[in-house]
Amino acid sequence: MTATDILVIGSGAAGLTAALNLADRFRVTVLAKGRLDEGSTAWAQGGIAAVLEPGDTFEDHVRDTIVAGAGLNDRAIVEFVVERAPAAIDRLAALGVPFNVAENGGDGWHLTREGGHSHRRIVHVDDATGWAVQDALLRAAHAHPNITLVPDMVAIDLVTSRHELRYSGAGHVHGVYAFNRATGRVDLHTARATILATGGAGRTYQFSTAPRGATGDGIAMAWRAGARVSNMEFMQFHPTCLFHLEVKNFLITEAVRGEGGRLINPTTGKRFMAYYDAERLELAPRDVVARAIDAELKRFGLDYVHLDISHRGADFVKAHFPTIQARLSELGIDMTREPIPVVPAQHYTCGGVMVDRDGRTDLPGLYAAGEVSQSGLHGANRLASNSLLECFVFGEAAANHIAVHWDDLPAPPAIRPWDDSRVTDSDEEVVIKQNWTEIRRFMWNYVGIVRTTKRLERAQHRIKMLQEEVADYYGHFRVTPDLIELRNLLQSAELIVRSALHRHESRGLHYTLDYPDTLPDPADTVLIP
Repeated sequence: MTATDILVIGSGAAGLTAALNLADRFRVTVLAKGRLDEGSTAWAQGGIAAVLEPGDTFEDHVRDTIVAGAGLNDRAIVEFVVERAPAAIDRLAALGVPFNVAENGGDGWHLTREGGHSHRRIVHVDDATGWAVQDALLRAAHAHPNITLVPDMVAIDLVTSRHELRYSGAGHVHGVYAFNRATGRVDLHTARATILATGGAGRTYQFSTAPRGATGDGIAMAWRAGARVSNMEFMQFHPTCLFHLEVKNFLITEAVRGEGGRLINPTTGKRFMAYYDAERLELAPRDVVARAIDAELKRFGLDYVHLDISHRGADFVKAHFPTIQARLSELGIDMTREPIPVVPAQHYTCGGVMVDRDGRTDLPGLYAAGEVSQSGLHGANRLASNSLLECFVFGEAAANHIAVHWDDLPAPPAIRPWDDSRVTDSDEEVVIKQNWTEIRRFMWNYVGIVRTTKRLERAQHRIKMLQEEVADYYGHFRVTPDLIELRNLLQSAELIVRSALHRHESRGLHYTLDYPDTLPDPADTVLIP
């Protein structure tokens, strides 16, 4: 057993922000599922949204966020996050994040523009902002004597009062059971406060820009422990993922369209966004652009559409998108001279574990921040580059609440160690791979960009059958990382489908042919365990 003051599950922007804000006073242990730098943060190309341009206002950023979110946002939370954005940028710069400076000798940072934004307000590090942020946060965490970073720990379930030596149904969270890849055993980690920063559930889909580990672990664990989950039907599909037979999840950042990239039908040779959103064209919100591309693909029987920025010139493209340009060159695509083949792919989980302004979940002792949570910021569709911002603001908010209320958090009681004395090693790993593949395929086909009730019911039927199979498998064999992920993947899929069936309207990212209209009063979908 490992005991610490505060346990953080996840080593991305939200988790490390929380850890750094707590470490001057407390001992903090950060668990990473794999390597410390392989979560979603490092994959973020675009940047961080903040009001920094003359003429831009907090009110404009709030309005853009709520328009993109189809009115489902919690306005008070949106204001809370937006108003803290400039200070978050300053803190990251102080940590050493080398944001691009203004061009032509101007003051401040270079700001780019992305879909749904009425101003240039995206600070960035070329086209690899997430990697620079992850690197700076990790360097600061490594340097702090009170932070312990532990890679290769696959969280299985939250430790609650029912795991005490003497059973209690109080529901307080005291830590987590996690599979240690190095030893092949399950370790018990206890703490007075636990912060979920595990990211989203993108890998429930066949095509996703999310990293391999985005299997909804935190959402599934919190749900099993008794926390409410909200708005899981709102899965954001990024409009422009590279179409390549060997490279499955390389994202072409929104900023390519922000800097003048055009979407073109390869059959007709024409720009097509004018048919779907004549005013905003390629800079329409992601749900509009993704549905437009999906419609073109289906109408013309295409495998992909073209994204073309070659008209801006080779020097401009190389200066603004060096990472993407270099990677595409390795694959034989010269984006300075030819278009990029792109398709939509699942990109972001807008729903998640319900939290308040302090990052508190329903369960005492459990906090959540980042993509694992549903804070009220994103509503029915996340505005581009608000995701990293949410991580910094809510990572800090959770840390502040824990520090202020530390004396109210009880020390962990005696907890039962993990018991695997009644199970055996699996002799049928192929079952896990088969079920994993099946889930991702039917979620893509039945619960994708455009939905129908019949498709959702088909998905629900498949999930019920697989749940029995996976539960039986889980009960008989020792856990492995693949089995843990499969269990969480299936639970996440069930929550997505249940939420989608509950919503009898089309709003934001949830578009169904059976209910194409938007209801007058926006309402969250809240699932109660």
